[in-house]
Amino acid sequence: MNIPIIAILFLAAACFVAWRAAPRESAEDAFVHGAGQVGLLGALALFGVDYFTSYFYAAGEMMSALHPHGLQEYAFIAVAVISGANLVFGGLYIYALGVFRDGGGAYSAALRYLGAGAGLVVAVVLIQDYVMTIVVSSLSGVDQLLSIFQQVGIAWYYHVALGGSLCAATWYLTIRGRAESVSIVVGLLTLFVILTLAMFIGLVVAVQRGVQPAPAEELLGAAPSVTQALFHLLTASMKGMVALTGLEAMSNGIQFVVDEDAPIVTWGRKHLPRLRSVWQLYSGAAGIGRLVQTAFILYGAITTTLLTYYSIHFNVFDGTGGMTLVGNLASIGFNQMEGGWVLYWAYQLLAVVLLAGASLTAFQDLQAVGWRNVAAGNLPEYIAFRNTAGTFTRPVTAGLLLALLVTLAVRGKTTVAVPFYGVGVFLPITAMGFSIRAHIAKNSTGAARLAGMFGATTAAMLAITIFFGQIIGKWHEGGWGAAISIAVVIVLANLLLIAPVGYRDPEQIRTIIREKSRIEGHVGSLVTWQAMRMQEYRYSILLTVSSAFAAVGVFRPMQPEKPPAAGSFDAWVFDNTADALNMLANDLPEAGAASSKKQ
Repeated sequence: MNIPIIAILFLAAACFVAWRAAPRESAEDAFVHGAGQVGLLGALALFGVDYFTSYFYAAGEMMSALHPHGLQEYAFIAVAVISGANLVFGGLYIYALGVFRDGGGAYSAALRYLGAGAGLVVAVVLIQDYVMTIVVSSLSGVDQLLSIFQQVGIAWYYHVALGGSLCAATWYLTIRGRAESVSIVVGLLTLFVILTLAMFIGLVVAVQRGVQPAPAEELLGAAPSVTQALFHLLTASMKGMVALTGLEAMSNGIQFVVDEDAPIVTWGRKHLPRLRSVWQLYSGAAGIGRLVQTAFILYGAITTTLLTYYSIHFNVFDGTGGMTLVGNLASIGFNQMEGGWVLYWAYQLLAVVLLAGASLTAFQDLQAVGWRNVAAGNLPEYIAFRNTAGTFTRPVTAGLLLALLVTLAVRGKTTVAVPFYGVGVFLPITAMGFSIRAHIAKNSTGAARLAGMFGATTAAMLAITIFFGQIIGKWHEGGWGAAISIAVVIVLANLLLIAPVGYRDPEQIRTIIREKSRIEGHVGSLVTWQAMRMQEYRYSILLTVSSAFAAVGVFRPMQPEKPPAAGSFDAWVFDNTADALNMLANDLPEAGAASSKKQ
């Protein structure tokens, strides 16, 4: 047997480059920016790994909805729909980062412009989607691992055990801190980029060498009618439109990003001053977030187009030769190099790690939304805790426990969990669209106002259309269950809020934000206002419930205490300084004391 020296040397060089590319947090960085704050590479890694790894399955899912019916030649229609949606939603969130610079994403946007009820819906739907991201990512990694060794058919409890192990591994990496997570994930993504480029170069060579496509397969039933073909195209578009949680994750997690220009922006300001408006758009922490979201738009369009082209050219899809679409293309591409099987197996093992690591995006965003929802009363107070590394460990652990329960409930079957994944996120995107529309209507004038409102309305309507399209397109696979689960979660969230555990007085809000979460300054003041708004909403629900019972002759012995008025967002920001949390506790001692005694 010949030793594949060239392939081994190439792989070793790629690993060395990946190791060198991985950033490492110094003590000085932690002192200047705060522990766990990340730059451009870190943001790309932690908030983009879920989106980037959709490369391994999204195009395959899309083509699987078409080629059994002989419709693969029309796949570029679905690609255009997916790319167009990515462009619209990416543009929406790029604009939104200039408005909501303090994090919170669609939750902050909805509370400010749509009301606390809409904010609560956004919050719980996002939490559900993050938990399902952890489940699907881990089980996808398990499926990839078992397919390598042709053991996919093993007993379900092995799937559960392996999936739980991968969940636990990413949980452990997360609670170790963002610095370590970034170092590992950036290295893995760098290796992924190098090997993927090598694979596509190999595919170009394969086309030039005239490598023959796989034999044609028989169609599934008769040729579809026009209506059936359109439905299959809808299904393909919905299946290919996944992992958009990353857009919301970046907007939510902007609080974990250093507030300084990315190196490329610093270089651009110096060497290309004519593009001043571009560098201004991508400056600061919001600019880093916008660079990440711009990368999402370009990456999704380019990779989906390339995979679709080579899938059609070589007539390979998920299931061809017992491999996934990407597995088939990797086999063709890497085998154009002597000893390419080494790179193929390395690529498959890397896919296992990256698919499992995609849950890091969800774990990071559970931290971003967790403490905000605890302050508002949407989650129990116990969950709010931040360690010295800047990590909110308890939301991460709670997410792990929920993910393990769901993994057990679906018996380790990815196909059962997938219909619940990537559906609910379109409700927060819808809320963001309508919030931006309200913001533009309030703050802009003339043609800019009309154009902005039209764009935001288009994004919102597209998002709600895709939300229902996801449910319809996945109906026979369990889309109906996803719709029911979202409704149940929203009802349970309202019940939790009006329960005693959902009550927050000003002193509790101050303690949760300032002491337990260690959030200060403008962000702390903003979340205080959000918490007070949610408590007003809680009070209104309790009054409605009391009135409903009173209408049938049932009277409560004690009426709920009215919380302090939050007022308008603009008035709150104007009136409150960085010490707003202390001022709140001092200005409202009677309400705080009375509420404490009552509880």
